[in-house]
Amino acid sequence: MTTPEESKGQRRRAGRFLLVLGRILLAAVFLFSAYMKLKPQFPGAQWSIASVRTSLAMFSLEVDAYQILPPWGVTFVANTLPLFELGLGLWLLSGLALRYSSVLASLLLGGFFSVMVRSYIRGLDINCGCFGPGDRLGPRTLVRDGTLLALSLAVTIGAFIANRERADSSVGSAPAILPHSAE
Repeated sequence: MTTPEESKGQRRRAGRFLLVLGRILLAAVFLFSAYMKLKPQFPGAQWSIASVRTSLAMFSLEVDAYQILPPWGVTFVANTLPLFELGLGLWLLSGLALRYSSVLASLLLGGFFSVMVRSYIRGLDINCGCFGPGDRLGPRTLVRDGTLLALSLAVTIGAFIANRERADSSVGSAPAILPHSAE
């Protein structure tokens, strides 16, 4: 039989493990997404500045298909989003300032998901652009991206809980300094 203190310790270890696992999964998704948008799109093509430019130009067609942004906005998003996803994936993987990186990931995934739902409801027959060309927007992509949003929210909540637990344990382990009473 485990004591309440042992049980609490086991729950904390399990929570930390799940937080690390969720963070790594989320990082892998962002890194894979960036890679699929940046990689050469034609068979036999080599990595080069020209092939990356071609890939970004193809991605801009997918961004434009959502019919939300003006031309300059499409160009800006298509040219910056893959690099932003790459940076965010590396940041999540590092685990540094996880509360902030996970909030940013949740906001980004929430924005993606809302745009996808809007486009699906409007009946747009487009590629979602999530993982490069050929990823049609439909129920499967909505479920996938909704699940990723839920994972991101869970990591965000876990990061805030872990931070609070660290703060509580550091306060609890510090010696209490009580003022002397003047009698």
